[in-house]
Amino acid sequence: MKNVHIVPHMHWDREWYFSTEESRILLVNNMEEIMEKLERDPEYPHYVLDGQTSILEDYFAVKPENRERVRNLVQSGKLIIGPWYTQTDEMVVGGESIVRNLLYGNKDCEEFGAPMKIGYLPDSFGQSSQMPQIFNGFDISYSIFWRGTSERHGTDKTEFYWESDDGSRVLVQLFPLGYAIGKYLPEDEEALQKRIDKYFTVLDKGATTDHIILPNGHDQMPIQQNIEVIMDKLRTLYPDREFFLSRYENIFAELEKGNDLSVLSGEFLDGKYMRVHRSIYSTRMDIKAANTRIENKLTNILEPLASIAYSLGYEYHHGLIELIWKEIMKNHAHDSIGCCCSDKVHREIMNRFFLAEEKTDQLIEFYKRKITDSIENETGEDLLTAFNLLPYEREETVKATVVTKLNGFVMEDSAGENISFEVLGKEILDPGLIDRQIVHYGNYDPFYEYVIQWKDTLPAMGYKAYRIKEADQECSVAEWEELHDHAAETDLYRISVNANGTLKIYDKCDGSEIDQVLLLENGGDDGDEYDYSPVEGEELLYNADTKADISVRQNRFGVEMNIGVALQVPIDLESRKAGKRDGAIQVNWHIEIANDDPTIRIRAAIDNQAKDHRLRALIPTGIASAVSWSDNQFGMIKRDVVDGAMEEWEAQDWDERPDAIYPMLGFVGLTDDMKGVSLLTNSTREYEIVGEAFDTIAVTLFRSVGVLGKENLVRRPGRPSGIKLPTPDSQMIGALDLELALLMHGGSLSSAHVGRQAKEYTTPVHTYNKIPHNAMKLNPSGIITPHEYSLLAETCPSGIVLSTLKKAEKEERLLLRFYNPTDDQAQASFAFNEQGIKPVVAKLSEEPVGELSVHDGTITLDVKRNQVRTVLF
Repeated sequence: MKNVHIVPHMHWDREWYFSTEESRILLVNNMEEIMEKLERDPEYPHYVLDGQTSILEDYFAVKPENRERVRNLVQSGKLIIGPWYTQTDEMVVGGESIVRNLLYGNKDCEEFGAPMKIGYLPDSFGQSSQMPQIFNGFDISYSIFWRGTSERHGTDKTEFYWESDDGSRVLVQLFPLGYAIGKYLPEDEEALQKRIDKYFTVLDKGATTDHIILPNGHDQMPIQQNIEVIMDKLRTLYPDREFFLSRYENIFAELEKGNDLSVLSGEFLDGKYMRVHRSIYSTRMDIKAANTRIENKLTNILEPLASIAYSLGYEYHHGLIELIWKEIMKNHAHDSIGCCCSDKVHREIMNRFFLAEEKTDQLIEFYKRKITDSIENETGEDLLTAFNLLPYEREETVKATVVTKLNGFVMEDSAGENISFEVLGKEILDPGLIDRQIVHYGNYDPFYEYVIQWKDTLPAMGYKAYRIKEADQECSVAEWEELHDHAAETDLYRISVNANGTLKIYDKCDGSEIDQVLLLENGGDDGDEYDYSPVEGEELLYNADTKADISVRQNRFGVEMNIGVALQVPIDLESRKAGKRDGAIQVNWHIEIANDDPTIRIRAAIDNQAKDHRLRALIPTGIASAVSWSDNQFGMIKRDVVDGAMEEWEAQDWDERPDAIYPMLGFVGLTDDMKGVSLLTNSTREYEIVGEAFDTIAVTLFRSVGVLGKENLVRRPGRPSGIKLPTPDSQMIGALDLELALLMHGGSLSSAHVGRQAKEYTTPVHTYNKIPHNAMKLNPSGIITPHEYSLLAETCPSGIVLSTLKKAEKEERLLLRFYNPTDDQAQASFAFNEQGIKPVVAKLSEEPVGELSVHDGTITLDVKRNQVRTVLF
C-alpha cells in the first residue's frame, strides 16, 4: 500500500507583484479560517504556516487579541510555525543574516511553542552548500526544498542526505514538482485524476519508500475547506493508496527507517527541472548593493562596537539591533531580495533598507560617542578616537573628519607623542550646523571642518584616542602632486591609467602585470527581472577606444585616481537592433591605493541613461582558468568556469540554460596557485569568468530591464517567470554607486587568505571626533574609559575570518563567531583582556555545548575547512 501524506499549508509571499499591505489583508482573512478549521474539526490535524514567523508578526499587528488562540493551536501541535523569520534567499544573503533569520524565528516561536525543526525553503532560487551546517547549528536535521537539483549531483531520487564540507548533514525531502501541486484540488473526478496521475508518475519515480507528499497549498491560497471530500474521491480513484492528512515530520520518520540513501554535497544551482534564475543576482543593483553594504555595517561595525561598549559597562541594545535585523530580513525573502517584484514593492524594499541603514549608522555613532565621551580628559581638549573592529592590530592609514574652532592643531596620543598627519581638505562650517544653541546665544564664530590622514598602529578589537590640541601655526591643506603622465607608484604596485580609462597594474612582488582592467562591456538585455537574456547576434560594446577624463595625484600616504568614462550606447532594444547609439552611460571611477596596502579600493559613480542592457566591468587576470573561487556563507567554493551541461541543455530540455553566472558574497578570484587576482566587493555580488582562455573576471555593475516576467527568453524558453507586468523603475535610469576592490597576490586565494582581505576591506577603521558642542545632549554616563583599549586579540594569525562579535541573546556573555574559508584545517587562537574568563563552545543557536580550556587567557580551537564555530565568553 502506498501512502500519500497530504500536508495543508500556504506559501506566503509577503510581497511580490502585490504589496505587503495587500497580502496582510488576505492574511487576516485566511488566518481566521485556518484557526476556525483547526479548532472545530478534530479530523483536521495540522496546518503548516509556511515556516516563517513574520506571518504571525504581520497578523498580530492587526489582531493582537488572538495571540492566545495561536498559542493554544501551536502547543497542541495543530498549527505548525517557524523555524524562519522570513523565507530567506540563500545566494546573495550573508551567513550572519541566515543565522539571525533562524535565531529570531526560533525566538518568536518560543512565546507560542516549539518551532518546526525542518529547514523549510520551498521556493529559494538555489541552495547554498553551507545550509546543512547552518541547519545543524539549530538542531535541525531535516530539509525540504524544490529548486536546483538534478541527477548529475549524484542521485535521481527525491530523498537523500546532504552534507556540508565540515561533515554536517541533513536528510532532504525534495519537492520535485514544487510546493503547489496540491493547490485547489478539484472535486470533478476526471479533472482530479488527470492531474494527480501526472504527479504520481514523478513522485513515485523519485521516492525511496512507499510514502510521498502531496502539499495542499499555494501562494496566498486560503485553506481548502473541502479537502475531506477530495480525499474521499482520491480513495475511490486510487484504491491501492492510503490518503491522509499529515505533517512533514511524519514522512521524515519513514525515510529514517531506510539506510540506503545517497549522500550529496555542494550547492544546487541546476535549472534542469525548475528555474533557479542564475542571473537574478544583479536585478535592481541599487537594492542588492544596499543589502551588501548594510549587512557588512551590521556584522563588521555595529555589533563588534556594541560589544566593546558592553565590555566597558554600557548597555548592549538588543532591542534596537533586532529591529534592524528584522527590517532587512523582511527584504531577504526570496522574491524581495531577488527583486522580481513590482515597482511599488521595490520602493517599499528600498525604504526598509533606508530605515535599516539610518538605524545602523545612528547606533554606530551613538556607541562611538558614549565610549569617547567617557575617556579621561581632565584638560578638556577635543578628542579623536579611531576604532579597529578586527581581532588583530592594524597598522593603517586612517582618514577622518575633525570639526573644531581651532585654526591650527596638533594630534597627540595618550603618551604625549605627536602624531604626524596631513590635511586633505578644510572648510568653514556654520556653527548652527553643530548645535543651534550656539547661535541662539549670539555666538557666530565659525567652525572648521578638516579632513585629515595619518598612519598609526591601532589595538586589536578596540580603539585608540588622540588629543586635538591647539597649535600656534595654522593647519594648511597639503599639496597633492599631480601626475600628468597618469602613472603612479606605491610600495607594492606601479599603476597607470590608459587613455580609455582602464588600468595597467604591475605587481612589484612577483613581476606580473595585468592590463585593460575595468574595461566596460555593454550588451543588450532582452530579459526580465528574473533573468538576463542576451540579444542574439549583437556585437558587444566596449570603451576600448574611448577618450577618458583622467586625474592622478599622489601624496605621502598613497595615490588617488579619478577617471571619467562616457560610453555611448543604444537607448533601448529597438535602437540596439538598428545599430544606433543614442543613449549614454557615464562611469566615474574613484580609486584609492595606500602606499603599503595591496588592496586597490574602487568606487563607481554611474549615471545610466539607457534601457534594456547590461553593464559589466572586466578584470583580465592573465590566468587561464578552469575554475573560479568565491565565497559563500562561512566558506569558499570552487566552480567550473563553463557548466558541463552547456552543450546538452537544449537536447535534455532544461528549464534554464546553465550559464556560468554565479553569486559571491565578498570576493571572487582566479589563481594558478603561483599567483592570483581577486575582486572584493561591498556592493554587487554577481560574476562570470569570460575570455577565450577564461582568464577574465566579469563583474556585473547593473542590469536594466523593464518587465517583471517574460516568456521565451534565449536562455529560458517557455512560459514567463512571474507575470508580464511593466517595471520601468528596474530600467535603473539615473545614479548608482558601487564599491569594489582589487587584490593581486602570491599563491592561491586560500594561501593568500583572501577571505581575511575581504573582511578587512569591508571593516574600515571608524573614527569619532569629540568636541564640547553637540545638538543632541547626553548626561555623563559615570563610566570612565581608557585612552586605549583592546577587548581581545587573535594570537596565531591564520586563514580564520571573524564573522561577528556580539552579545548573546539570553546570557550575560559575549559571542565570538569565526570561520575558515581556506583549503585546509586551521587553528583559531584568541587572547582576552580579562582574567578568569570561562569560555564555552556554542551552537549557531547560541546554545552552549561544552567548556573550553584557557591557558594564560588564551583559547585555541581547530576549525575545519569551511567550518564556522561559535564561542561564548
